[in-house]
Amino acid sequence: MAKSSSTLDWCIVRLGEDHNWWVDEVSDPVRWDVDGLSITDPRQMGHLIELVEPLRDYGFDQDLMEAAFIPFRIEKEAGEQRVRLKRVKDSFFESEEKLFALADILDEENGPYADLLDHLTRCRVKMLNDIFKFESKLTVDEVEDELREDQNAAFIEGKAVHTFEELCAILDYVPAGWESEEGEETGKSSNEEDIDDEDLPELDADEEERLKNDESLKWDDDEESEDDDGDKKPKSDDDDEEDEDDDKPKKAADDDDDDEKPKKAVKKKR
Repeated sequence: MAKSSSTLDWCIVRLGEDHNWWVDEVSDPVRWDVDGLSITDPRQMGHLIELVEPLRDYGFDQDLMEAAFIPFRIEKEAGEQRVRLKRVKDSFFESEEKLFALADILDEENGPYADLLDHLTRCRVKMLNDIFKFESKLTVDEVEDELREDQNAAFIEGKAVHTFEELCAILDYVPAGWESEEGEETGKSSNEEDIDDEDLPELDADEEERLKNDESLKWDDDEESEDDDGDKKPKSDDDDEEDEDDDKPKKAADDDDDDEKPKKAVKKKR
């Protein structure tokens, strides 16, 4: 599909402190203003493609996304944290090459990127209305107004909004108070115990019985609970010494009994 920026053949981009890529130079400086011009890297583009997959059931048009971006591939390094990109004609959804994506914003109001933002917002609203049981249907205007407030706050602070962040704000949008329920409705579970149980290997009956009887695997609390229940406690060396001490008074008592017995008289010799 032909792009309106036909003379944009290359650009030089730099990695910013925010770990996003920003455009420094372009081959068409007449129509393209590089001040605050962001570009989506291959990793970010792959994430966006994953986010739009659920929207296919709600009318997502892949061609609109293809038309909204100009694909580039790395040509060579251009200094520290800078690379030169060359324009290509590959598809973001079909190409195996790692591609950068520059949003076509020459016409910010009615251009292909503006059309994509509107299209994704409508698809997202349809999906949210299908997932959640709102008291009143969520509208596109409500979502756009809330997202616009966040963007205006960033502009007031003097921050440029990156293309990737702008798209993720739409594709991840959930009304306040409903965030925790989206995962449940889409089949995502936050129960860590269920996940842990699925990862545990199965044990056969013999192995399980052997582990139950292994004294080294028992906790101290288990041993104390057994003593409280009246189970027999293994005899220790201290217990043996106590048994010996208990026997000693018994022997002494026996000796005393012997002394109390009448003794046979012995005749004295004259």
